[in-house]
Amino acid sequence: MSEAVLSGRRARALTEALTTAFAPEHLEVRDESHMHAVPKGAESHFRVVVVSAGFTGKSLVARHREVNAAAAEELRAGLHALAIEALTPEQWQARGGQAAKSPPCLGGSKAG
Repeated sequence: MSEAVLSGRRARALTEALTTAFAPEHLEVRDESHMHAVPKGAESHFRVVVVSAGFTGKSLVARHREVNAAAAEELRAGLHALAIEALTPEQWQARGGQAAKSPPCLGGSKAG
């Protein structure tokens, strides 16, 4: 497995849950709360990239449901937003090992 970008407690909890659920070949857990209109240290908005052979043959909806199920405890505990990229190793390789970039926040006090 490759990188997990850890910062706070929630990032560590998500990393552990996703690692246990998917044995990913690649995992990124990014706290993007700083990009939103939330208090500093909120740990409320995350992006995850999970690359697992376990996603082979599954629809995108099924993959997202599985990731949400693995993150259920954090979602119940106040995680507000979870952006998910759930890919097979072949899809990850076809992308050149690159995750999508998050768009800017358009809500709250950062609306333009």
